[in-house]
Amino acid sequence: MPSEVLGLAAALAALVWGAAALDARLGASPQSRLVGGGVARPWREAARLLVQQRRRTLLPDVLLTRIGVLTLLLAPVLAATVLPLGGAPVADLDVGVVWFNAMEVCVWAALWLIGWGANSVYPLIGAYRYVAQGLAYELPHMFALITVAVGAGSLRMTDIVQAQHGLWYAVRMPVAFLVYLVSALAMAFWGPMGQPLGRDLAGGVPAELSGADRLLFLAGRYAVLVVVAAAAVPLFLGGGAGPLLPAWAWTLVKTVAVLVLLVVARHRLPAVRMDRFMGFSWLVLIPLTLAQLLVVGIVVLP
Repeated sequence: MPSEVLGLAAALAALVWGAAALDARLGASPQSRLVGGGVARPWREAARLLVQQRRRTLLPDVLLTRIGVLTLLLAPVLAATVLPLGGAPVADLDVGVVWFNAMEVCVWAALWLIGWGANSVYPLIGAYRYVAQGLAYELPHMFALITVAVGAGSLRMTDIVQAQHGLWYAVRMPVAFLVYLVSALAMAFWGPMGQPLGRDLAGGVPAELSGADRLLFLAGRYAVLVVVAAAAVPLFLGGGAGPLLPAWAWTLVKTVAVLVLLVVARHRLPAVRMDRFMGFSWLVLIPLTLAQLLVVGIVVLP
């Protein structure tokens, strides 16, 4: 068990750095890209934040802020414990899908605590934006996960992987897969769903964070992004199944492919207004996922 935990931590750390480096590379200027700029930016930013002095607002709730920052980093790590990353997961729970979704909901609490604890206007508005975003994406996201569980007849991640030996669920359940990708962006408050950290709010939720607190926040955000990308592999892409390469290698390839897609989306897609996303989610995504669930239920349950 200790070796599995260390392997999981090492894999997550490597993928978090890779996601940060790719994000910095895509966001760098053309001149900077020509000389390799952007890739080393995560290291420079981490070094800068480690020595930066923490600043304080008037009457902040430091305890709530610290709890929120640590929860944002801890929640994706705990969510990853049920993911079979090329082998048996650290915790092969009978309710793995429920556990994964529960840890994702903890991200809601984390951002709310950070926004509230700062005792500042912009972080609080950013936290409210994330709550509104969560109310929009959570139901379609939940129905997509339920569709996968119904198709496999189990809530265990390893059972879901085994049920896809013939054909991936991304092919069998394309609507659920697309909804999951949209909800992954919203879950990680990333790209077009990054309004909780909007520039119009001077940075939103982490606007008052500095020093090590801000570094942990950024690490937690990338960790959420990596874990939602990694979860797509056992849920929709057949886990580690594939020719020639070992299971762990296929899991890594598929995870990186989804991660690259999500990172590129940040730099290619425009921001989405929450009121429009709310209407689209409730009027379009929820009916589509329910229809997908109905079709899967009819096929699986005679």
